Amino acid sequence: MNTTQVARHRLMRPLMRTGLAVAVTAMVTAGGTWHVMAASGSAATPAAAITAAAPAPAAHAAVIPSARASYADVVKEVAPAVVTIRTEGTAHVSQTALPDDDFLQQFFGRSGRVPRDYKQRSLGSGVIVSADGYILTNHHVIDGADDIRVDLSDGRTLKATIVGSDEPSDLALLKVPATDLHALNFGDSDRVQVGDVVLALGNPLGVGQTVTMGIISAKGRSTGIGEGGYEDFLQTDAPINQGNSGGALVNADGQLVGINSQILTQSGGNIGIGFAIPVNMARHVMDSLRKDGRVHRAQLGVTIQPLTEDAANDLGLKATHGAVVNTVVAGSAAARAGLKPGDVITAFEGQPVSDINALRNHIADTAPGTKRTLTIVRDGTERHLTVQLEEAAAQQT
Repeated sequence: MNTTQVARHRLMRPLMRTGLAVAVTAMVTAGGTWHVMAASGSAATPAAAITAAAPAPAAHAAVIPSARASYADVVKEVAPAVVTIRTEGTAHVSQTALPDDDFLQQFFGRSGRVPRDYKQRSLGSGVIVSADGYILTNHHVIDGADDIRVDLSDGRTLKATIVGSDEPSDLALLKVPATDLHALNFGDSDRVQVGDVVLALGNPLGVGQTVTMGIISAKGRSTGIGEGGYEDFLQTDAPINQGNSGGALVNADGQLVGINSQILTQSGGNIGIGFAIPVNMARHVMDSLRKDGRVHRAQLGVTIQPLTEDAANDLGLKATHGAVVNTVVAGSAAARAGLKPGDVITAFEGQPVSDINALRNHIADTAPGTKRTLTIVRDGTERHLTVQLEEAAAQQT
């Protein structure tokens, strides 16, 4: 099952997705073994009494607002919209070769190979996005699942079907047979700022619904472990662990701003760096999945690289932001618009190009067939090209 393979692979690298998978019989995958260890230790002890803080200097009082004492009202509103997702599937593992031994072949046949298929269960989280039963989660939470069950906060467990799953963005949309669900309100991830307080909700390590708090520590992150690379992560220090995948990242007003997806770790546990898919990207994918069962993305038809300071100097450019065009695909939208290798794309539809990942995401989120304006610099002269974007090849499952 791909969820297991992804998680096992991530344990060998600093980055991992945050689904939690447990094999019923064993956790054996081709090329290695992943052991999921239960959290151990004594029960949490009561927090020490908090002493009154000294009054803040008057000069800071007008700049930094006083801290909020509790987020209980936010959690009360948000928690019913966050669910636990349990899946079961079959892990098809490469066959294991046996020694040329007559005794072993009495049991396993003359082929000298043993089939290795295991029933496997995994656990993740999800967010109810409509009262009539639509639930948003991660693609890697449900990838390869034969059976999907959703545990609601009111004690009900419902069987879910997959409306659509999008591997490039690591998002999936599920449907359960219910019409009375508590849905979460969407925020605007474009307006999220570094330093904003956020809460992460999900079912980490299978302990049950948990709420953690932190801040947005960065925006526009790309980790490079996704299959399709459509990444524009919100980074947060709100503790996220395995099982939080697909859960909600909400702001202080209880609005959904992200879908928790990955963590940076060297131990398999949280070290204070987590990544969430911005809700604006998630909304676009969700709407496409609900309408067509797949996501339609536009493409330009070029390969690009970041504009470095050295490259800018070589090209005689004053600005150091933009994307340098390396190649143009023959017959593509870029070729028809007149784009050439060596051109520097400095803006897309009037928005400055900050990095190449952001540019690709802006293009991908545009409906295929739409005309857009590119601002480019060629031979030291700024030009404007009109391009009619074409549809990218489907990568959805």
